[in-house]
Amino acid sequence: MFVVLLLQTYLIMIYFLGVISVLILFFISVIHFYWAFGGKRGVGGVIPTKTNEDKVIKPPVIATILVGLFLSFFALLYAEKLQFVSIKFLPNWIINNGVYTIAIIFLLRAIGDFNYVGFFKKIKTTQFAKSDTKYFSPLCLFLAIVGILI
Repeated sequence: MFVVLLLQTYLIMIYFLGVISVLILFFISVIHFYWAFGGKRGVGGVIPTKTNEDKVIKPPVIATILVGLFLSFFALLYAEKLQFVSIKFLPNWIINNGVYTIAIIFLLRAIGDFNYVGFFKKIKTTQFAKSDTKYFSPLCLFLAIVGILI
């Protein structure tokens, strides 16, 4: 009886964390579309920099749109895996393997490139680096863990 209750609690917790992840992924995709179509708010601290002014990359609009589309697709795959929605046009192997692939992508992002992004970056004093340590890398680790659990 106790084991059943414990398992039910675990499954409810995983479902709850999964729904939170889906909402986060959709929200972040909307932000990327906002930036792609000319929005400026918040864009200053989300691009890796060597110094506070010298950006490592200057992503084109199409790349920002693609990131938004991928994040939306990731959210959809997480939602499908949670049986929150049903995606009929994708085979099961894409849904099952896709969630693990997404989890690996987010885990690699959390680890980083060892220079500008991730937990193990060398440059830690820029505005982006501080935000990355505080928000972006932990969020990627959370999304990776939830992806593995669901």
